[in-house]
Amino acid sequence: MRYPAKETAAKHDRIKKEASRLFRERGFENVTVGEVMKAAGLTHGAFYAHFASKQELQEAAVAYGQAVSLGRVQRCNTKKGKKSYAEQYLSPWHRDNPGDGCTMAALAQEVARSTPELKAAFEQGFREILPAIGGERKEAIFQAAAMLGGVVLARAVQDPRLSDEILESVRQKLG
Repeated sequence: MRYPAKETAAKHDRIKKEASRLFRERGFENVTVGEVMKAAGLTHGAFYAHFASKQELQEAAVAYGQAVSLGRVQRCNTKKGKKSYAEQYLSPWHRDNPGDGCTMAALAQEVARSTPELKAAFEQGFREILPAIGGERKEAIFQAAAMLGGVVLARAVQDPRLSDEILESVRQKLG
């Protein structure tokens, strides 16, 4: 049975959205296709009508997450907005909720060890985010790297005080 194109597109987007969230929460290896489809409210069998493989889904989910991040950065395109964005990005809430946060901070290490296609999806999103950060390119790269690194380190340590200190230190240095 064929579904209307609009309905099929909506299902496809729902799959990408849920995959992106689940992959950010738990990583690529700890999420099954069945779990993604269930979260999207669809059956496992419907997966192959949308994607040829889990790898293709990963690429689509990373691209989706990068687009969400781009939108967040673009909405904060004032000096006050950028400061607020950095404060939110380098917050305990973002550290503790990777499924609702930045794709780059949640998945960069996994992408680094993945396929050229997945790296390309990640890189394309990063290239689009840089001009949205604004200013000189080297400064935008520095700010992105500092914020990403701050969140990654804050998530990686066990001591909650050290984790908070990492976030606070990066927020202060970024001004």
